[in-house]
Amino acid sequence: MKSILSMLAGAAALAVGLAAAPALADDEGIVVYNAQHESLAKEWAEGFTKETGIKVTLRNGGDSEFSNQIVAEGASSPADVFLTENSPAMALVEEAGLFAPVDADTLSLVPENFRPSSGKWTGVAARSTVFAYNKTKLTEEQLPKSILDLADPAWKGRWAASPSGADFQAIVSALLQLKGEEATAAWLKGMKENFTAYRGNGTVMKAVNAGEIDGGVIYHYYYFGDQAKTGENSNNVALHYFKHRDPGAFVSISGGGVLASSKHPKEAQAFLKWVAGKGGQDVLKNGTSYEYAVGVGAESNPKLVPLADLDAPAVDPSKLNSRKVTDLMTAAGLL
Repeated sequence: MKSILSMLAGAAALAVGLAAAPALADDEGIVVYNAQHESLAKEWAEGFTKETGIKVTLRNGGDSEFSNQIVAEGASSPADVFLTENSPAMALVEEAGLFAPVDADTLSLVPENFRPSSGKWTGVAARSTVFAYNKTKLTEEQLPKSILDLADPAWKGRWAASPSGADFQAIVSALLQLKGEEATAAWLKGMKENFTAYRGNGTVMKAVNAGEIDGGVIYHYYYFGDQAKTGENSNNVALHYFKHRDPGAFVSISGGGVLASSKHPKEAQAFLKWVAGKGGQDVLKNGTSYEYAVGVGAESNPKLVPLADLDAPAVDPSKLNSRKVTDLMTAAGLL
């Protein structure tokens, strides 16, 4: 996970490399700027190519890295499709007017609550905010009832997060939309007083597992991914789902969109439709990403708490404001 600030600093350097690379010819397929997990995007690309014969070239990076890069490149971007982990990056590109409308038959594959009303991009996967806690240090009765409770002095020195990551900044974006600027600023001030910073959600979970800290705010799939392997970084960990439409129950949407400047719009739209449809959603159900499937009637991995049971707050993904969040977190001394 890469911070919005560090990615902004590197955008100019990346622009030289990417702008110099020519767009692929029609017979060479499409270019995807991929900010999703590399392994997941690779499964999507290989599945799509196997079914359609259309080649997919993945260029891997971060949410903020590529969203700022696309804005810098404008109409000369060599990318055809943009995939993200979190939706603030999609909102940034949409705000710049650089997405083509998603085909109507693709939009029909995804419920309205998992895509923006504009139809300029669509959700393709999702992840839930959780409080990962050490089972030997906290009981269920001692857990925070709301993510807002973590700003209380009672939690001083007892919880962790990765504030520089796009994941956590998406969670703060949801808090900003749900509670407003004043409440968000106050919470961030309390966070600064109380929390311990780690770099990366996986590092947060590892610290919780080791007993370095009581708990941490992360996304759910880090736990399930580790459990599916050795469990060495999660065997002492349990997940607390805030539910009750709390800001801490925020479900972040991973997005996909076709660039208006695409030289291969038909193929790009076909790829997005495949990812949002049965092929791409089955990869989520049967693969090792442990992210939620969001397609109409799609099933997620059976080990996950069902999406419908998370009782997540209603958030408009196209209005998540990453720039304002960066300003607020910087003012609070978190970035």
